[in-house]
Amino acid sequence: MDNMLTIAGVSAETLAEKAGTPLIVYDESRITDRFAEFQRHFISEHFETRIVYASKAFLCGAMIKIVEETGAYLDVVSGGELHLAFRGGFTMERVYFHGNNKSKEELNMAFQHRIGAIVLDNAEECKAVIDLATEKRQKMKVFLRLNPCVEAHTHKYIITAHPGSKFGVDINGRPRIMNMINAVNSCEYVQFEGIHVHIGSQIFDKAAYVLTIQKLAEFMEDAEKNAGVKFDTLNLGGGFAAYYTQEDAPIPVKEACSAIIRTCEEEKSRRRLCLKRVIIEPGRSIVAEAGYTLYRIGFQKESAGTRYVFVDGGMADNIRPALYQAKYRCSIANRMNEPSDTKVTIAGKCCESADVLIEEAYLPEPASGDLLAVYSTGAYGYSMASNYNRLGRPGVVFVKDGKARLALRPETYEDIEKLETDQEL
Repeated sequence: MDNMLTIAGVSAETLAEKAGTPLIVYDESRITDRFAEFQRHFISEHFETRIVYASKAFLCGAMIKIVEETGAYLDVVSGGELHLAFRGGFTMERVYFHGNNKSKEELNMAFQHRIGAIVLDNAEECKAVIDLATEKRQKMKVFLRLNPCVEAHTHKYIITAHPGSKFGVDINGRPRIMNMINAVNSCEYVQFEGIHVHIGSQIFDKAAYVLTIQKLAEFMEDAEKNAGVKFDTLNLGGGFAAYYTQEDAPIPVKEACSAIIRTCEEEKSRRRLCLKRVIIEPGRSIVAEAGYTLYRIGFQKESAGTRYVFVDGGMADNIRPALYQAKYRCSIANRMNEPSDTKVTIAGKCCESADVLIEEAYLPEPASGDLLAVYSTGAYGYSMASNYNRLGRPGVVFVKDGKARLALRPETYEDIEKLETDQEL
């Protein structure tokens, strides 16, 4: 055991033997500890604060129960996530529904489940929600998503507030914004809560949050003074970074929360805003570092000076390296105390040249059958997994205090085939 990786008191080899590989393992205490850290530091005497978990990072029934128990809120971006929250017994009044193209069926689900609020992305959606609320004669709270045109310095695929983004209404288009707000306020069934923004993911510079708040505060002051609009709530989204490799320097939770709270308090006071509530939506930073992926090493080969070590998973269970060059750390889980002096490239088994999980890793001399552990895979691994090459999605295990439980079983060939049909339309 001295040479074996343990996760929350359980041997990685034991987990792999019982649940198979690839296998995603969550240290449950690390998740709840991170929730508690945000809740401890994201507080103010001048307005209410809320932590909303961004479920797109990872969601399953076990995760829903954890979020519920922490008292946090939940954001969803699809009917599937909304359905899972409802079936998982989550308090639906604590659900926020995001997304830029919600279907009529999804909006109907939101009303049916009486969720907390819908975040409006565009003018057409605004009209659709007003029409639906009026038709149903049912109350619904809404936020308007704005694009503050603040560019976070991260990968171009995960920047969400640059000019021309598909998300939100450009903050510079004020007539359009005011038309949407006025339309909401003219409907007796729809209640305007405030504005929502999200400037990107893996943000390492707290100045991006400060600038965003200042731009939004200026906008709110102008709208409150000149149009009589009241903004009770400011939802600043997420984007808090996680630690993947030594190249990363995430803002400590306390420091990030302090910068956001302090700036909001200063702007509220200076501009005499009616602001009553500030919300943040951490997702990646809650679950990424709590997750491990275990793979079994198979064949190896040399090619043009590159030593390839192949594992029994790859881009089907973690597309992030192929999609936006995400970087990870790894170890041989059953040889933790041996010198890591062999340079290798960790590649998957998918039929794509881009199926490389780690381009440069240093490990003990690898051998077929060794167990490879890749760290910080808890966010956007399983949630973006696919059946590419007809591979089954991996199992998911939660571990706490020396005990493990299977939260999602590994997908079988029969599972993949269950949608096959020859039905005439």
